[in-house]
Amino acid sequence: MAGTFWAFAPAVVAIVLALITKKVYPSLFAGIIVGALLFAEGNIINAFSYTVMIIGEKLGENGGILVFLVVLGIFAVILARTGATGAYGAWAKDKIKTRKGALLSTVGLGSLIFVDDYFNCLTVGEVMRPVSDKHGISRSKLAYIIDSTAAPICIIAPISSWAAAVSGFLDSDNAIVAFIMTIPFNLYALLTIAMMVAFILLKIDFGKMKRNQDIADKTGDLLAGETELPAEDIGIEAKKGGKVWQLVVPIVILIACCIGSMIYNGFFYDWDGHMVSEPQSANVIEAFSNCDAGISLGVGSVVALLIVFVIFMATKALSFTECVESLTQGVKSMVPAMLILVFAWTLSGVMGAKGGYLDAARFVEENMQALKESGIAIALIPAIFFILACLISFATGTSWGTFGILIPVATSILGTSLEPGVILAVSAILAGAVYGDHVSPISDTTIMASSGAQCNHIDHVKTQLPYASLVAAVSFVAYLIAGAIVASGVSYGIAALVTLLSGFALLAGAVAVIWYLEKKKAKVQAE
Repeated sequence: MAGTFWAFAPAVVAIVLALITKKVYPSLFAGIIVGALLFAEGNIINAFSYTVMIIGEKLGENGGILVFLVVLGIFAVILARTGATGAYGAWAKDKIKTRKGALLSTVGLGSLIFVDDYFNCLTVGEVMRPVSDKHGISRSKLAYIIDSTAAPICIIAPISSWAAAVSGFLDSDNAIVAFIMTIPFNLYALLTIAMMVAFILLKIDFGKMKRNQDIADKTGDLLAGETELPAEDIGIEAKKGGKVWQLVVPIVILIACCIGSMIYNGFFYDWDGHMVSEPQSANVIEAFSNCDAGISLGVGSVVALLIVFVIFMATKALSFTECVESLTQGVKSMVPAMLILVFAWTLSGVMGAKGGYLDAARFVEENMQALKESGIAIALIPAIFFILACLISFATGTSWGTFGILIPVATSILGTSLEPGVILAVSAILAGAVYGDHVSPISDTTIMASSGAQCNHIDHVKTQLPYASLVAAVSFVAYLIAGAIVASGVSYGIAALVTLLSGFALLAGAVAVIWYLEKKKAKVQAE
């Protein structure tokens, strides 16, 4: 079964079951077992052995991310126990007086935290959730804002873990320059941000997102959810007299420590798997490219937690006993998210999204080679790569794995120069991979957004899907236009300008149509 279309069967099983049953854990586990049985050729004992083996591999590969998740859970507990979360919510309620202001503030904070998508999802969720709740914003709407300012922001930020990953896949001496050149062509990311802001300003909601917000407005139920997340109440008793600084200072310390850890790790981390004494990078930008984001976030968050513990004990905001008790409560609060993440990573592993086991990567590479030999029109290549990236990323739940599969294929077909055609094709891959990652129920970033907003996971997927798909459809049409323009031999600047203008014009038309239909629908209901 390895290297064939059957490599995607585990994802199909997991996604279909999750959407039908609304139960994430058994659906993911069923997908994993299906994949393991296929690889083991029906041998049940071997299948379970492979499952345990892959889980062990993924825990080892992603240990830093799990540590970061645990620390974020502990941060949430200690900030709640000091009363800081409630104090910040009360302060923000006075300063941010409207729902529109709360949503735009969330967008602004998400745009500022562009270093890493995991960091973005959980930090923005922790800071803005009290403000969002005060203004009656449904958790699914908050999760959409968080998710839309995570990967879409990181993929257009030159200093981020995503830029580092893409640069590595480009395999070029001008990798960072090439990445920067993809930004104007990365339509899905740019249009997602534009549509999100437009919907906030015009007060547009549609589909299940609108239904959830209507429920929140009428009943005060911000969750209106269907599945395991959020975790059950862990019974945090907040102190009275909490201060706003007790939330702001720890978050600033967390951000500073994590960024500092990424820079340090990038300077002294050897990718053979250990820290070294000799610098591995020439400057800070190169250090970001070289760092292991998972390890960096894990180390930085632990250092930040220790500093915050000392500050809280010194100021008598919390006692030593309360700090210790917060450790177990924080871990408990993050168990659902960690369990889903481990299952999602294992599913991706058994499918072989990055090679190995069922080797989905080899299947894609072989079929892309056949596409290359078919002599397909160069103008269609960006749109084709966009669709393929959407499908692969959705099925595997990993945008980075999609980068690793398709970018080498694109450069083998088109070359590694900085010509507009190459840049456009790579941009389409990045855009499609982000879309698939954005809407896949087995994507780690989607899971993180659910966790950050404390929103039911499948509910987040269902409410976000129509919004993200609208942008993806607009992007696909714009890539067809861009492909035709680039094929005509125009310069990079002209190609970028035409691509951006066509994308934003199409999006403006789509938003106008939705705004008109929703207004008309509201008028009919009022009558």
